Amino acid sequence: MTRLDHALPSIESYVALFSSHELPVLRRTTRELAALRQREDEIGGKQITGVVLGDPLMTLRLLSYIEAHRPQSQNHAITTIDRAVMMIGISPFFRLFDTMPTLEETLADIPPALIGLLGVIGRARRAAHFAREWAIIRHDLDVDEITIAALLHDIADILCWAFAPALTARVYAMQRADHSLRSATAQREVFGFTAAELQLALVKHWQLPDLLISLMDHSSADNPRVRTVVLANALARHTAKGWDNPAIPDDLAAIQSLLKINREQLILRLAIPEEAAERLMPEPTEPPAPPN
Repeated sequence: MTRLDHALPSIESYVALFSSHELPVLRRTTRELAALRQREDEIGGKQITGVVLGDPLMTLRLLSYIEAHRPQSQNHAITTIDRAVMMIGISPFFRLFDTMPTLEETLADIPPALIGLLGVIGRARRAAHFAREWAIIRHDLDVDEITIAALLHDIADILCWAFAPALTARVYAMQRADHSLRSATAQREVFGFTAAELQLALVKHWQLPDLLISLMDHSSADNPRVRTVVLANALARHTAKGWDNPAIPDDLAAIQSLLKINREQLILRLAIPEEAAERLMPEPTEPPAPPN
């Protein structure tokens, strides 16, 4: 797979490079799918869906495939993994995704890049978990759509680690050196474009359903479904190293507003460790002054 060590002149150049290679997936994904294939006659689509949703790149591969091969007579997009598996069929699914390159093989000679990439994937899975739980609380019409949108929210960051590890490492190094530096600013300086700009071009090229694209669009954050995805990813990012990030109290306040629950209920649902939970509880309001 071609590795990029310099910025490209246009968004289209990045899209062409990233789409000219087969997307790698987690090694664990290939192993778990191989194990399921050994029991092909005993399993259903639910087991396959569980494996796919554990891997943002496998999720992207499947949704892109199903959209590219959607019959012209089918006038609605497939927006969830279980429906995609159902449409393909279990045996055809295993044949289609029998052999896939892995991220561990792709970055075997750059361990720090692999660690960075796995960290972003872990964050994406955490965001998907948050989003799913909150969508259930909100009685969302389709919890799985929210889950997938949260899982794929930072897919450009994952792809940049895979295809341009040196450039991506530079972005992270700039932010470590200057904690006030916004990620979008660092990305534009190194890549010439922000991850959000690149991601929009990529998901459109890979023909992700418009609904999923819209759920990842921050400009529509007033929509409760979009806000669920945005806040889930924000909390996953801010808690990547624990519950000490100064942005977390603001995250919790926004999540409370979204879910219409109090801080204590939210802390319990998030299973925040006791010492952090005490710190994150709001200060008690002063009781009213006694009458004269």
